[in-house]
Amino acid sequence: MKNLVIVESPAKSKTIEKYLGGDYKVISSKGHIRDLATTGKFGLGVDVNDDFKPNYIIIKGKTKDVANIKKEVNNADMVYLATDPDREGETISWHIYDEVKIPDDKYKRVVFHEITKDVVIDAINNPGKIDMNLVKSGETRRILDRIIGFRLSKLMQSKTGGKSAGRVQSVALKLIVDREREIRAFVPKEYWTIEADFSSFKAILEKYRGKEIEIPDEEAADEILNNLSKSFKIESVTEKEKNKAAREVFKTSTLQQLASTKLGFAPAKTMKIAQKLYEGVDLGSETVGLITYMRTDSVRISDSFIAETYGYIKKTYGDDYIGYVKKGKRSENVQDAHEGIRPTSINRTPESVKPYLSSDEYKLYRLIYIRALASLMKDAKTLATTVILENNGYTFKATGSVLVFDGYLKVYHEYEDSEDVILPDFKNYKSDVIVADKIDKIQHFTKPAPRYTESSLIKEMESLGIGRPSTYATIIATIKDRGYVILKDKKFEPTEIGEETTDKLQEFFSDIVNVKYTAEMEHDLDEIAEDKMDNIKLLHEFYDKFEPLVEKAFKEMEKKAPEATGEICPECGGNLVIRKGKYGEFVACNNYPTCKYIKKEQKEVKEICKCPKCDKGMIVERITKKGKIFYGCNNYPKCNYALWYKPTGDICPKCGELIVDKNGNKICLNCDES
Repeated sequence: MKNLVIVESPAKSKTIEKYLGGDYKVISSKGHIRDLATTGKFGLGVDVNDDFKPNYIIIKGKTKDVANIKKEVNNADMVYLATDPDREGETISWHIYDEVKIPDDKYKRVVFHEITKDVVIDAINNPGKIDMNLVKSGETRRILDRIIGFRLSKLMQSKTGGKSAGRVQSVALKLIVDREREIRAFVPKEYWTIEADFSSFKAILEKYRGKEIEIPDEEAADEILNNLSKSFKIESVTEKEKNKAAREVFKTSTLQQLASTKLGFAPAKTMKIAQKLYEGVDLGSETVGLITYMRTDSVRISDSFIAETYGYIKKTYGDDYIGYVKKGKRSENVQDAHEGIRPTSINRTPESVKPYLSSDEYKLYRLIYIRALASLMKDAKTLATTVILENNGYTFKATGSVLVFDGYLKVYHEYEDSEDVILPDFKNYKSDVIVADKIDKIQHFTKPAPRYTESSLIKEMESLGIGRPSTYATIIATIKDRGYVILKDKKFEPTEIGEETTDKLQEFFSDIVNVKYTAEMEHDLDEIAEDKMDNIKLLHEFYDKFEPLVEKAFKEMEKKAPEATGEICPECGGNLVIRKGKYGEFVACNNYPTCKYIKKEQKEVKEICKCPKCDKGMIVERITKKGKIFYGCNNYPKCNYALWYKPTGDICPKCGELIVDKNGNKICLNCDES
């Protein structure tokens, strides 16, 4: 074998091997191969006294994979490290290079921003080397997250009911808690509006004698009504043609936001489906990646895609629909390492690939495809009309908007939240006076800022500069899984333990667990990636500030008393309380360690549904020796059917397997159908 290519994903390896031919063998690392150990001071796997020297170990279960990689590397003349094109992917390539001890003259680093034959071959023909600045940045992020995560999580577990804390997750949780408290503290303020209702439109009172008007109560509203007649004078009619531009192609955050609002997908689900579309789909005649890399904060698109799409627009819709490249607003946090998220070819239309995709894959691909196509189409044109009406010194205004050229809305209309508001043609009115059918007073109350949805939380995190494209979905999944928040009507509400955890962290770590510090840390990590900052200096400055705060918190933070059950200990007469252990909650005596009584729980076994494997037993909730919940057949050991996610009791119409509840989404684990 002459050439070995190492990628992260097994699915991707099959696709790429078909492109490269017999002189190349493509294998997969199956993600990360090693991580920080849990040894040393505080179990950090980092020597804080030796410039934060990391101690890496092979991840449990990956020993055979690493041995296989070493074997294949030894048999190759040249090794191409082709992990994902981001900071994490660069770090994985370096771990492989370092663990396997690949000689410098025997390896090259290549990146695939899309999995198509031309792009893959071009990348192989134009290789580089591992970017050690990116590796330093990724390693520094991992060390920071390990120190903060381990130290604060241990603190929370010993002092509160919380399970964990983290560098970014705790700030995201704080956003939700702060918003909830704003809502609770909000005092609604009454106000009224006056609305004139005509046969084909409505007008709202805005001014009195040229000045903005406020109507604080019903008495003021009635006074105004008494001064009005039903006859209104048409003071002015203004028509103005306006251009409405399409949005730029997706980046990670905007894809997650729109997939949430339009498709109902959780961010984690969106990224899982996007990963599959990126890695490659068998279309019968070829296996090809359908979209570009889906972890990006850029909206840049290639010249070749622009040219291809212009040709498609001209052929399909005509010259009048050819638009221009949307640049988008560039934030100072944007890394712009690669393109925005787009289809790898505009000619692979959603309908043409639909037979090869699951229902959810098709929905997401169509969203990405239509967004990219629309971004290069001409602006829509609307005729905006403003009518000013006068009534005894009071000024009313009516506005309308009519689409006169659909432009990009030709394809994007179903994802756009806008409707025509049509006003009558006032030019045809013979008089400058118009009579209202009725004039109403309407009571309103001011409302607080809304609770965050998954979509709006991602938008807020991005605007504040905390987290990165690859982390949004994980952060949200973590605070949900830890029980810090619940989703109610698709909006986040903090739980009692979520608020308690936030309060304790703010009591002792307000200088670190806040938006400003977290955003500055993200900026510093970017500076390391660009070789503008020393990573060891950053770690020392952080640790010298952080560790004294942790030690102070361990000494001074008040420990939450265990909750009493109201029962008496049968051995010593003490009170029984709920304690937290390694494997969950249990009931024990509050006189521990003097009394070591632990109550044995008689848990009611609830039958969920019939076992699909043996058709005799029932699926019930069970617990492993380590305390982890799983679901299995009560006919064990005759039937060993088991799964980690709770069945809903429904059967997948496609394959006949059980449908389960996975992080709030009902899916079939066999065919991944929602």
